[in-house]
Amino acid sequence: MRIALPLLAVVAALFMVSLLTGPADIGIGESLAALLSGGDGPLALVMREIRLPRALLAVMIGASLGLSGAAMQGYLRNPLAEPGLIGVSGSAALGAVLAIQTGLAASFALGLPLAALAGALGGVLLVMALAGPRGTSLTLILGGIAVSSLAGALTALVLNLSPNPFAASEIVFWMMGSLADRSMTHVWLALPFMVLGLALLAGLGRGLDALTLGEDAAQAMGIDMVRLRLMLVIGTACVVGAGTAVAGAIGFVGLVVPHMLRPLVGAHPGRLLWASALGGAAMVLLADIAVRVVLPERDLKLGVLTALVGAPLFLHLILRLRRERI
Repeated sequence: MRIALPLLAVVAALFMVSLLTGPADIGIGESLAALLSGGDGPLALVMREIRLPRALLAVMIGASLGLSGAAMQGYLRNPLAEPGLIGVSGSAALGAVLAIQTGLAASFALGLPLAALAGALGGVLLVMALAGPRGTSLTLILGGIAVSSLAGALTALVLNLSPNPFAASEIVFWMMGSLADRSMTHVWLALPFMVLGLALLAGLGRGLDALTLGEDAAQAMGIDMVRLRLMLVIGTACVVGAGTAVAGAIGFVGLVVPHMLRPLVGAHPGRLLWASALGGAAMVLLADIAVRVVLPERDLKLGVLTALVGAPLFLHLILRLRRERI
C-alpha cells in the first residue's frame, strides 16, 4: 500500500497528460468537456476516437507487460526473465507478419490483430507441448527459446522472400511497436484477453512467495506446481499476445520495471506483481507521451523509445548490483 498509492497517482496523472497531448492545440478544459459531454463535433471525435483509445491501450499494455514480467521473474527466480521468454511475442509477431505479407491485413480491418492472436495461441500451445505437462522451469525456458528462435527465423524468411517492398516496409515499422492510429475497436479486441490474463497472473502471489524457498518447500506448503506453471503460461500468453496483436513489439518494460521496483517491496514476489503492473503502465504512458512530443513529425515508434530508455536503465541496474557485491 505504501508504494501502490504513489504509483496509482502517477498513472492517473500520466493518463490525463496523455489525453491532453497531441498535435491539435486544444485547451485542458475544452478537451475534457469534449470527452465527457459528448457530441459529434471534430473535437469530440479526436478525444474519443484517437486520444482515449491510445491512453487506454498504453495503460493496458504497460500493466500487462509489467505484471507478466514480475510473474515470470518470480517463477523462474531469475531477474533476467521477461515476458517474451516463452516465445509468445515472437509467434504473435509472426502471425501479424504473415497477415501483412498475404494481404489479409489490407483486406480485413481486424486481420492483423486476429492473425497475431492466432500466432500467439499457436506459440503457447507449442511451448506447452515441448515442455510437457510436468516439465520443469528449465524445460519451459528451453521450449520458449526454441519457439522464439523459430518464430524469429520464419519472420526473417518472410522479409527475405517478400517481393513487395511496401509490405516489407510495413512489416518492419509494425514490429517497432506503436499506439498511433489505434481505435476503440483495438481496445475491445485486446480487453477480454488481458482481463483473463491479468486475473490469472494476479492469483500467483502466494505461489511465487512460496517458491522463494524452493520448489520442494513450495510443494510441501500445498502449492500445486503444475497448476502454477499453467496459470503463468496462459496468463502471460493472453496479455503479451493481445498487446503484441494491437501494438506490435514493445520491449524492455517487463524486464526493467520489476527491477526498478523490487528494492521498494523487498523479497516478496507477490507484492511486486501489482507494483510492476502500475509501474509498467506509467512507463508506457510516459514513453507514448514522449513520442508525441520529441519528434511529432517523424513518427518515432514506441518500441524504439522503450528500448532506448530501457537498455541504459538496465545497464545502470547491473552496474549498481556489481558495486553492491564488491
